[in-house]
Amino acid sequence: MNKDRFEWVMSGLNQYVLTKAEDQFLKGALQDFDKNQSLTEHQEKRLETLYKERSKLIPNKKSDRISVKKSNPKKTEPRRPRARAF
Repeated sequence: MNKDRFEWVMSGLNQYVLTKAEDQFLKGALQDFDKNQSLTEHQEKRLETLYKERSKLIPNKKSDRISVKKSNPKKTEPRRPRARAF
């Protein structure tokens, strides 16, 4: 995995709240990548799998560049009964 791909995957994963184990794995992978400029095949597969799983979800961390506005549903008026035609 090259540096650009690694940074892109890591930035994508930073949008999500991760479990403690996932967070520890990412910290370890980051340290390994900084030290060796590469990851093991197992680390690459796990990182890619984690990214694919999380990218299917909606990001749940607040981001400064993305603001999501909650919309209020419009109130509807009750329907009036129609007069029967004979």
